[in-house]
Amino acid sequence: MRALVVSEPGHFSLERVEDPAPGPREVVVAPSAVGVCGTDLHIIDGEFAPTPYPIVPGHEFAGTVVALGSEVTGLAVDDRVAVDPSLFCGACSKCVVGRGNLCESWNAIGVTGPGACAELAVAPAASCYPIPEHMPFSHGALIEPLSCAVHGFDLLPGRVGEHYLVYGAGTMGLLMAQLARSAGAASVSVVDPNKDRLAVAASLGTDAVAPGPDELDRRDWEVVVDCTGVVAAIEDGLTRVARGGTFQVFGVAPAEATASFSPFRVYNDEITVVGSMAVLHSYGRAVDLMAKGVVDADAMVTDTFALDGFGDAVDAFRAGRGRKLQINPQL
Repeated sequence: MRALVVSEPGHFSLERVEDPAPGPREVVVAPSAVGVCGTDLHIIDGEFAPTPYPIVPGHEFAGTVVALGSEVTGLAVDDRVAVDPSLFCGACSKCVVGRGNLCESWNAIGVTGPGACAELAVAPAASCYPIPEHMPFSHGALIEPLSCAVHGFDLLPGRVGEHYLVYGAGTMGLLMAQLARSAGAASVSVVDPNKDRLAVAASLGTDAVAPGPDELDRRDWEVVVDCTGVVAAIEDGLTRVARGGTFQVFGVAPAEATASFSPFRVYNDEITVVGSMAVLHSYGRAVDLMAKGVVDADAMVTDTFALDGFGDAVDAFRAGRGRKLQINPQL
């Protein structure tokens, strides 16, 4: 089969590799949509410590089951599925208390093992979620980032009628903004220096958009979520949280980055600061939310590339062109 292989940091190419075979409780999926995200760029650039090389990237994907392991039940060849890429050991101190996303032996399809930027990919059967016939594969591949956003909301206060500020109108910022609206936010504001992305945020029902918070009418918000991972945005966002409010670090900052804040204000204003890491007990709910149309997937997915266009997709991502970019390995 053909597969996109990152041989070492900074180098990737389309290669011929052996077709994968499923283990007893695994299936082989033919991916028809694979999302490109910031983690993929970190892998290409050698900035994601858990990744070994060579690696086939691609952890946001949906496709068709083409082969079953000998012990697989509940799935059949030709089933249409979206795949949760998370691989938890199930036995470490974090897994046994239900915190698998913090697994001491954390792994993920397309991050630490072969992924979906290939004509075929292997996944545990338990990680494959059937999707409705009416759901395009492009929507199915968006379920993984949506499941990350759902987990993020699990960690927020969950009170209706509060005002939200989201930093970043990329894929995750737009997903968080749409979930906030559906979850009963009194208002949702989005800030981003990219005018095209702000226009999309406005079209998705956001109450206010601006290049920065100073251009908005409100001065503080009960919930502030950073979806950029940019230190300057994080530092600014911490100053915008209302007394008794919550600040969520959702975007991925560089591991060595540091941010300055006022410990006295966190204490005196009883501000909650919470991180959100990947997926935890949220993938199935994200499937249901996507099927119901809670998020506008058509507005999110803008460009599809063949496997041999992976480099073009990476260039577009780095340049901030489009929104969610996807690869279709079957083209």
